[in-house]
Amino acid sequence: MKKIMIIRTLSFALLLISLAGCKKVFDIAPQDQLDETNAYQNVYDADAAIIGIYGKFMGLADRYVVLNELRGDLLDVTANADENLRQLSTHTVTEANPYASPKPFYELILNCNDVLENFQKMVAENKMNIDQFNQRYSDIGALRSFLYLQLGIHFGEVPYVTSSLKSVDDVKNAGNFPRVSFNVLLDSLINFTEALPFKDPYPTGTNLNISVDGYPTEKFYVNKKIILADLYLWAKNYQKAADYYRQVMETATSTAIGENYYSQYRVGWSGNANHYVTYTRVGDASTLAYNDGWRIIFETPFNSENVRREWVWAMPFDSKFKPDNSLIKLFSPIGGDYLVRPSQEVMDLWDGETQRPNDRGLGIPYDARKLLSTMEIGGKPVAMKYLYNYINWQTRTATNPLVRNGKWFLYRQTHMHFRYAEAANRLGKHRIAWALLSGGFAAAYPAPGSDVSNYHGTLNEPYPFNFDARNSGNSGVPYFRADWYRHIGIRARANLVDLAIPSDSLNTIEAGIIKETALENAFEGTRWADLLRVTLRRNDPSFIANKVYDKLIKSGISSGSAAAARAKLMTGNYYLPFKW
Repeated sequence: MKKIMIIRTLSFALLLISLAGCKKVFDIAPQDQLDETNAYQNVYDADAAIIGIYGKFMGLADRYVVLNELRGDLLDVTANADENLRQLSTHTVTEANPYASPKPFYELILNCNDVLENFQKMVAENKMNIDQFNQRYSDIGALRSFLYLQLGIHFGEVPYVTSSLKSVDDVKNAGNFPRVSFNVLLDSLINFTEALPFKDPYPTGTNLNISVDGYPTEKFYVNKKIILADLYLWAKNYQKAADYYRQVMETATSTAIGENYYSQYRVGWSGNANHYVTYTRVGDASTLAYNDGWRIIFETPFNSENVRREWVWAMPFDSKFKPDNSLIKLFSPIGGDYLVRPSQEVMDLWDGETQRPNDRGLGIPYDARKLLSTMEIGGKPVAMKYLYNYINWQTRTATNPLVRNGKWFLYRQTHMHFRYAEAANRLGKHRIAWALLSGGFAAAYPAPGSDVSNYHGTLNEPYPFNFDARNSGNSGVPYFRADWYRHIGIRARANLVDLAIPSDSLNTIEAGIIKETALENAFEGTRWADLLRVTLRRNDPSFIANKVYDKLIKSGISSGSAAAARAKLMTGNYYLPFKW
């Protein structure tokens, strides 16, 4: 590619970066495309290229959510949906369906290839130093790996193109770019991403990691260690996957002791950023907290501690700049097209849970995350996670219909904990997986008395499985407040009863993890990948086929159509047709 889209696809927050520290971005002529003869002259031009890449990446938000959720069991179509969306839900996608086209992904991949090649030229010509190159090259390289992983998940066999091309349509030339299998693709992505020279976030204070007008930019960029961990998890290298997940889980360990130290990425309680399901009166269902706790994870401003501690990767939409918030159009019955809705299947999953008993021994008979993830607006069930910055949860109306702000959630700490638990479970660390999934380390490794010196953790395990969650209480001797002492587990944070602790049941724990991802992470763009990964790992197509079948039966379509979808998946036909 000889040109890169740079100006009119910028999101508000990414544009703010250039306002703060990259003045030379605005020395560029205001056109849609930036010819490379005028670009790549210094580090500011390099930053402008990165901003352009991420601005265009945001245009994939609705496609990413639709492909990863509607093909699974938690999201369903509404009466407003067109035939293309219905085909995705029923697994009857034809070659003419625009969602079956990999072209939008490859357009961005080729932009990444062009940027990577030009970064290599810049450092060779001393137009940026080696540290600047390592940081920027690694960022765009990891983002490209993420895009290729998405192509593998949805299309199976795809061309792996790592050079710039004159036209995106050149990718169609099978003679020059043959398709490779998903497993071969994974090996290539691991080798490339592992070799990236810089795997940490941009250092604080550099041009691409600053805070302007309430938008800290550190969360905007792909987390390279998370991408590597996911790649290793797909490739069944569970040890390496767990290692990289644990490194990210320990992000705050190098910071000063305090609230953030004990709670960032640890699913831990905190005094100034409550993320758990709470009630103003314990056991009284009518007092569920909406203005505090778990729901505000999705509403809170980008500069809050809630975002810092919960979200590993998220990007903001701002109505003043392109691209438009496509997720409002997808989900909202107010100011949007209301094309998709929560499935009856996920509603039933939430209704099948029980919350922790009150002092009278009674537990509320459903998962409160149902009420915090969905609402009924005008008689219509609505998936709300992407809408809380647009629709007021109290009035259930748009605060300002012309201000269509929001966030694209890509990765949060619970995704990481679930996937780490997957890896640990596959390596025989079943109780560690249970601790992360259910009640936390103190519940999984309780002390028989007040001395917790050898309990509340897994200190005898080798890294990355050695967790220290010791908490002796105020009267305990010796006195402990270990790094993971605030960890409470994902189900405990949701106020749900603990799961039973199986002693050696790999499949029971794994099924529990996948079920809990539905309850915790519904609609966030991870469901199809989670189902497919376990299906391929077990070589058991019924794992994914039965879940899709159950959703379709409950959606009201004919039993014949539901059975046809199940039969197709049972043959191992999990992928979209690769049609340009």
